Amino acid sequence: MASNPVLKRAAARSVRYDTVEAMIAALDPSYPVYCLRSSVLRERTRRFLDSFPGTVLYAVKCNPHPLVLRALYEEGIRHFDTASLPEIAQVHEMFPDATAYFHHPVKSRAVIVNAYEVYGVRHFVVDHIDEFRKLVSETGARDLIIMVRMATPESGAAYNLSAKFGARPDEAVMLLKTADEEGYRTGLAFHVGSQCLNPAAFKIALDIANRVLDASGAKIDYLDVGGGFPAAYVGRETPLLEDYFAAIRTGLEQLKLPQGCEVLCEPGRTLVANGCTLVTQIHLRKGDSLYLNDGIYQSFSELVAGYIRLPARLLRPNGAPSERSMDFTIYGPTCDSLDVLPVPVHLPADAREGDWIEFGRIGAYSNAVSTRFNGFYTDTFVEIGDASWPPRNV
Repeated sequence: MASNPVLKRAAARSVRYDTVEAMIAALDPSYPVYCLRSSVLRERTRRFLDSFPGTVLYAVKCNPHPLVLRALYEEGIRHFDTASLPEIAQVHEMFPDATAYFHHPVKSRAVIVNAYEVYGVRHFVVDHIDEFRKLVSETGARDLIIMVRMATPESGAAYNLSAKFGARPDEAVMLLKTADEEGYRTGLAFHVGSQCLNPAAFKIALDIANRVLDASGAKIDYLDVGGGFPAAYVGRETPLLEDYFAAIRTGLEQLKLPQGCEVLCEPGRTLVANGCTLVTQIHLRKGDSLYLNDGIYQSFSELVAGYIRLPARLLRPNGAPSERSMDFTIYGPTCDSLDVLPVPVHLPADAREGDWIEFGRIGAYSNAVSTRFNGFYTDTFVEIGDASWPPRNV
């Protein structure tokens, strides 16, 4: 595949401001602006790399922006969880020395061939025997690493990812046996669900993995505990990251993993959510309703699907807003009446047209899932030197 000029331009046009207020003063933006705090991304990444008992893969789908990937790479990420050929190509073009893992359980035949032959991908996830046969027949290769993804029980996560993918334990046993007996290197993978607030879910999944491995007799080369590590959103009690690592270590101690078996994880949200905020502008006020230039078809779709609440603050460079505050209904820019945030946002009572609102902790699944519906699209990124978010008044 040819190099992607859009990605290269995006990576090259980084503009930096000391603070969000300085950005507003310079740009006076009537369009939404993503404000990336690279130092926050780096701190969270370093914490993960230093504490997780294995190899850390960044889940590219969570936020594939070149500035985000660059910050993670420069802090030490060299392995990437990818789910499509464009994601694999992006990783390959930006970081030729990095490793992409093709962790989507369902792939087209043409994509398999290109991933293997063009980009050198060797790690492939399957959760069905037909997908395994497809990999073998299309590549004709003996150096494939077959990662069998098994389903896990519901864990109270915001998104149950085993509803769509994952083999039942008996199916996982069969797949591991088949791949092992046919001479392939193997691995076992699972995902407890996105935004998982129960660290014990990893211990439960590892107990199931232990039974699968015992029944299969396969000597796996990889054990992938997936993602699910949460971000701290408003109104939700979030366990410490160390609680998840402790549960994983406890589960691993009970496994009889072969010597040299590499343990993997696939964090996304927990690495990038706090590393980006979004500055929007009020274009109209109607009573207790505010109409913004961004909405659920752009940066805020996950607020609906995951019922997530974000911290927010009002910015008015040329005057102080009211100390009295109230709840506002927030509408997005499209003509669709569904374009409204699912929960009110608490702001100064005198919020008005021309004010800006900065939403925090929006680095995960925002620009990554934004659409161009009705012609509205949010794609402006700047870097902010000030890492203090949220401010004390939020």
